Amino acid sequence: MVNQPLELSVSDFLALTNQILDNAYPSVAVVGEVASFKVNQGKYVFFDLKDERGTVSCFMTVYNLRQPIEDGMRLIVVANPKLTAWGKFSLTVKAYRMIGEGDLQRSASLLEQKLKQEGLFDDDRKRLLPVMPKRVAVISSTDAAGYKDFIKILNDRWSGLEVEVAHVQVQGIGAADQVIQALNYCNQMPHEPEVIVIIRGGGSADDLSTFNDELLVRAIAASRIPVLTGIGHEVDTTLADLAADVRAATPSNAAQILVPDKRDVIARLSTDIHRIRRAYQAMIDSQIREVGALVDRIDSLIDQRLQSSVEQLKHIEGVMRAYDPKLVLKRGYAIVRGDPVVGEKLEILREKDTIIAEVVNVKQR
Repeated sequence: MVNQPLELSVSDFLALTNQILDNAYPSVAVVGEVASFKVNQGKYVFFDLKDERGTVSCFMTVYNLRQPIEDGMRLIVVANPKLTAWGKFSLTVKAYRMIGEGDLQRSASLLEQKLKQEGLFDDDRKRLLPVMPKRVAVISSTDAAGYKDFIKILNDRWSGLEVEVAHVQVQGIGAADQVIQALNYCNQMPHEPEVIVIIRGGGSADDLSTFNDELLVRAIAASRIPVLTGIGHEVDTTLADLAADVRAATPSNAAQILVPDKRDVIARLSTDIHRIRRAYQAMIDSQIREVGALVDRIDSLIDQRLQSSVEQLKHIEGVMRAYDPKLVLKRGYAIVRGDPVVGEKLEILREKDTIIAEVVNVKQR
């Protein structure tokens, strides 16, 4: 008996085919070169992915366009295979990443130009980090060497910090979304940190491409809390670094920027104490000299006043002596007592002779 083929309507056939595809290949990773890239209505992205022996159509929403794509770039896409209602086979792309350093750099350069024009990297957006923060949030892979270096140097330089760690994937497809979720979490914590630190050690351009993701860069720029990045080596600069408030050259350097070395602080405090003591001692010595000079000046003024007073007293004494009645009498004057009358003759006896004087005027006392 010959098996009768299953009779289906077109729509049922499409639904069955998509069900089979979804069960067999719920998600596939396909590598190829981009061709015919275009964005329709600012919402939908279409392109072909091809190699030397075939081509497949790809579709995604503009929301998933996290890094600029151009024709000729090589991608690996994570997608769901679908048969459309028009009978066309395509891949619905959920995520993608560039393959090849040249394409990675080109994509990052295009995105940098776009975000720079929006002012996302402007210096006047940058905020200062808090001085000696008490509470810090760290976004990193806790298994990574960069994170361990950061924590080691942080504890060595300044112990006692409250550190909240958000463990995330820092490379590969899906890593950017995890970092974004961690950023959002840190910005909504009940006891929010004073600074958020994003840490990732060195790696290839492909490894670091997570931090050239547009949504991640925008999330860093939108953070209410200042962001410090320590991503890669000194020569590596990602778009996340450009959007951050402060960029550290390495994870270790991030720890150095975040907190001072307690040994340096103690040394500076000791120097400041000695400097303050010297300044106060110099001020006291200066005041003592000023007081001494003032005392000397007062002593001098007192001496001058005393000398002036002595001279005035001597002058007064001389005047009083000059008008002393006894001295006046010695110069030939006489004191007449009694009640003389005008015209009366007075006889004044001296030791050797007699003087006769006539009273001319009498003043009554």
